Amino acid sequence: MLEMMRKNGLTLATFALGCTAVVALTHNLTQSTIIEQEQAQLLRVLDELLPPESHDEPLFDHCVMLSSESFLGTREALPVFTAVKNGEPQSYAIEAIAPDGYSGEIKLVVGIKADGTLNGVRVLNHNETPGLGDKIELKKSDWVLDFNGQSLQGEEDPRWAVRSDGGQFDAFTGATITPRAVVKAVHKVLLLVNQQPRLLSQAPACGESL
Repeated sequence: MLEMMRKNGLTLATFALGCTAVVALTHNLTQSTIIEQEQAQLLRVLDELLPPESHDEPLFDHCVMLSSESFLGTREALPVFTAVKNGEPQSYAIEAIAPDGYSGEIKLVVGIKADGTLNGVRVLNHNETPGLGDKIELKKSDWVLDFNGQSLQGEEDPRWAVRSDGGQFDAFTGATITPRAVVKAVHKVLLLVNQQPRLLSQAPACGESL
């Protein structure tokens, strides 16, 4: 009886170890695929927000890792790409997090001209409700295009809110939290460029921060 229990215990332990190994391998393979997909998406977004004609130097030569929870919505350092033409910065593509989405964090890229005018906004990653909050994706709706050409008229610009809060941006029926979070995050990035541009110039280069 004791011998049988030992055999059963050994069998269960072996099975558990095997399952753990399979789960770990699947996670590693999936994680690698996810990273590759996110990088490919980032390249597409950069091409949209900082098109080739906006710079004559490689974007990755002008990439810094910025840490600023108050402006970027996270303690994690996020990349900022600068479009440089004729030796002068023309625009920025700044990754940011909207931490207060309905289903968690929403990762954005905000394109801003050096004069503080928005080139556009794109969503990199989110877990918002399909059919409701996912309308922040350009492939789901054109809502995000409302940011194009927008700017700030002072820090307390009342336009930077959804309409139900007295602002100019539409909300989604049944999903006000999601657009509210995105508008708030974009507003903070605009404040960064308008009020603290030195943070962009003082941040370490992407390679140096690794």
